[in-house]
Amino acid sequence: MEEVLGLGRRALDRARVSRDPRFDGKFFIAVTSTGIYCRPVCPVPSPKSANVRYYATAAAAAAAGFRPCLRCRPEAAPGTPAWLGTSALVRRALRLIQDGVLDGESVDALATRLGIGPRHLHRLFVRHVGASPITVAQTRRLHFAKHLLDETELPITEIALAAGYGSLRRFNGAFQTTYGRPPRDLRKRRRAGTSAEGGQDVVLRLAFRPPYDWAQVRGFLARRAVGGVERVDERGYARTVALDGRPALVCVRALEGEHALELRVRGAPPAALFPLSSAARRTFDLGADPARIGFAFENDPLLAPLVRLRPGLRIPGAWDPFECAVRAVLGQQVTVAAARTLAARLVSRLGERMETEIEGLTHLFPTPAALAVADLGGLGLTQARRGAIRALSRAVLAGRVDFAAPVEEVTAALADLPGLGDWTAQYVALRALGDPDAFPAADLVLRRQAAVGAAPLSARALASRAEGWRPWRAYAVIHLWQAAAEARRAAGGERVRKRPVGGGRAK
Repeated sequence: MEEVLGLGRRALDRARVSRDPRFDGKFFIAVTSTGIYCRPVCPVPSPKSANVRYYATAAAAAAAGFRPCLRCRPEAAPGTPAWLGTSALVRRALRLIQDGVLDGESVDALATRLGIGPRHLHRLFVRHVGASPITVAQTRRLHFAKHLLDETELPITEIALAAGYGSLRRFNGAFQTTYGRPPRDLRKRRRAGTSAEGGQDVVLRLAFRPPYDWAQVRGFLARRAVGGVERVDERGYARTVALDGRPALVCVRALEGEHALELRVRGAPPAALFPLSSAARRTFDLGADPARIGFAFENDPLLAPLVRLRPGLRIPGAWDPFECAVRAVLGQQVTVAAARTLAARLVSRLGERMETEIEGLTHLFPTPAALAVADLGGLGLTQARRGAIRALSRAVLAGRVDFAAPVEEVTAALADLPGLGDWTAQYVALRALGDPDAFPAADLVLRRQAAVGAAPLSARALASRAEGWRPWRAYAVIHLWQAAAEARRAAGGERVRKRPVGGGRAK
């Protein structure tokens, strides 16, 4: 490709020579004389420009026949922002592939899910991503396997399972083809240097593109942490998760001096490691490109000062969409602290109890099956909220709400449930579905912040005002919520965030 992310050949050459970490993951460099592709931050001597080819994704470089560099480790690069500019259909396909759908299904089945033919899906991928869906899936599997090989002590058989390979023979063959040597040789090479951390935990480093405002993300999650399920403090974020009925623990913390977070997993089977790492990347918004988002807001008089104040702001996500929706219902018309108290009561009564070695983590969040039939009396919930939680749980069990569906379908299904409405649907899309353009236009705090001291804007006026923020409206929401929260703390109090309630879509 002679152009990537709107950058021509000369601009890409300058970015490559600079080795600026801000370009890490935005494109990949392939060298025809060595047959290897690298990250822009690779420390090896710069090759001759005539031998360099540029690709928007690692999968595109792999599809062209290049092998990943063993020194700069393309599998450790931040998420590729090139995918953010693709069509909505390709973005959904990429999300499904990242979730492992092609580990157990064919490309034809993926195309059927998307409502198009496999040939058309192939053409879209080649045009937008530079590689076929199966090449993207294979690259994702091998990169994750290399990540585990370098950073954990898992047996190679378990690494093959974690990466989605049905047999060790298939894994060894694919690895040999891609890296030019078997996985056992690379592990010996790593052990000859610095050994990865052992123990019963699996520990992975998850890279991000700086700057990253860890204090902002941790503070947001700390104010909303539910006792029994979550713990957020100076050590980082920890929580319980359910994996096919088995409990596990995940812990996330910032790594000092590195552009990465550490993900520590305990009690998870190998096959769950990739979904857990994907959930962590989404929850902590590690695929964001702060420079690109900040550029979109630089001429906006309301948002530009906020971006300058917090250039590394991220969207603090929610680990599980169903849990996020239940907690959003609990938070209607009450303070954040009150919503946290209600959620803790719900967990204590209906969540499965588990024994952990981490103080404060004692329960799993209640399942849809438990909440669909539970007696929710005595928890301090109004009748309307009890009904909304039961309706949501039953809709999930019946498949009327499928959180794996396209975002537009999920939000429409949630908004039509009694007691939820459009605010809750957009909140779930913003925090749990990873939609960078989600926007709860009826939110009173947003309407006040956008009015800049005047009477709050109407939801329609705010939606019109926010058209210039697309496709990053979710980041505008977090900037405005953060500014409002800081103003409330400075004034010494916490106000109730008034949200639309009731059935159907908010007006």
